[in-house]
Amino acid sequence: MSTFQFMKKTLVFVIILFLSVKTYASYILIPMDADSQANHLKAYGITYWVLEKQLKVKWLLNYRGGSFLLPDVKDIEMECQIRGVSFEVISDSKTEQILQEISSPSQNMEAVVLEKAPKIAVYSPSGKKPWDDAVTMILTYAEIPYETVYDEEVLNDGLLMYDWLHLHHEDFTGQYGKFYGAYKTASWYIEEKKEAEALANKLGYNKVSEEKLAVALKIRDYVIGGGFMFAMCSATDSFDIALSAEGVDICEPMFDGDASDPNYQSKIDYNKTFAFTNFTLERDPNVYEFSSIDMTQKRMISRTVDYFSLMDFSAKWDPIPTMLCQNHTALIKGFMGQTTSFTRDEIKSNVLVLGENKSNGEAKYIHGIKGKGFFTFYGGHDPEDYRHRVGDAKTELDLHPNSPGYRLILNNVLFPAARKKKQKT
Repeated sequence: MSTFQFMKKTLVFVIILFLSVKTYASYILIPMDADSQANHLKAYGITYWVLEKQLKVKWLLNYRGGSFLLPDVKDIEMECQIRGVSFEVISDSKTEQILQEISSPSQNMEAVVLEKAPKIAVYSPSGKKPWDDAVTMILTYAEIPYETVYDEEVLNDGLLMYDWLHLHHEDFTGQYGKFYGAYKTASWYIEEKKEAEALANKLGYNKVSEEKLAVALKIRDYVIGGGFMFAMCSATDSFDIALSAEGVDICEPMFDGDASDPNYQSKIDYNKTFAFTNFTLERDPNVYEFSSIDMTQKRMISRTVDYFSLMDFSAKWDPIPTMLCQNHTALIKGFMGQTTSFTRDEIKSNVLVLGENKSNGEAKYIHGIKGKGFFTFYGGHDPEDYRHRVGDAKTELDLHPNSPGYRLILNNVLFPAARKKKQKT
């Protein structure tokens, strides 16, 4: 579709919207509570689609699970029907009643205006496998468009084109995901190592660890400059570890061809990290672990009782963490990953814990501010696959249209669209 055709179609859509609102003075409410919504995940895609039409949406925080209020246009109704998203057409007076209820000082609710569809980038290698990334799966399922970037684009300042960045399941330390112990003879491991080394050399670096550090520093600058970054699983702690080890060789010879710095633990600079502090690095190359940040090997909890709870924030005073915690349940089943969750005592005091398993001393879902930008770290690999292993089949999201774990990802996708208010906490 040409730019002219797109603009013409958008103009017609806006005219229809104007006439519809003037004539019927009604709205579409997309409920997000447990009982009323058939497909929570695709509801986010509808909201993003409406924002793409240059229309504003109200996100009703803590009202029926974080519902969306949209203008009543037949095209939107039809799109909801096509995608299987539950909606209610409500009158102008009913809308006003809802907004008055939300604005009441006695209610922990808020109406946040979503203004613009954020442009989304996913940091991911071209040859990623189906099991690699929950975010690309949910964006595809929700029908939210995204573009893929990797090291070359990042180092060439390509991130400046995007509002929101997701970090693929990644190792920024140059240790190839710490897969050495279990998979060093696997053909895919050998091939990926070879490809990473070739890319580093192409980009002018002697080591993969040096190239990945350069990428991490570019991402850091992107966030400081006002970008939104979301990371899951090993991209969370490996990113911070790479920043903390700038100028320090923490890689053993099987990773980079030479010995690591003697006593490198003492040279780690926690001031350079986003979220974590006072952690201890795992020196053994055969151990599938980066550091003490991750709780995977320290967990004392069985699968049947593995849940984490979302924190309760003031919607009017702290709309950002409230937005990120919108859900139809406050208790969400846990899921594993290379980095399953974060050691509570190793999270910086200025970082908000959004979700935690208090009994196990672990944080699952955290958020912070860096410069003018924001970051969110989410532990675990796939919210609907408890213990995903290399080679397993990908999750079929048609079987999980109401996944509360996946909803947290989509909260972050819409977050940059919100008209910002100053956070009080």
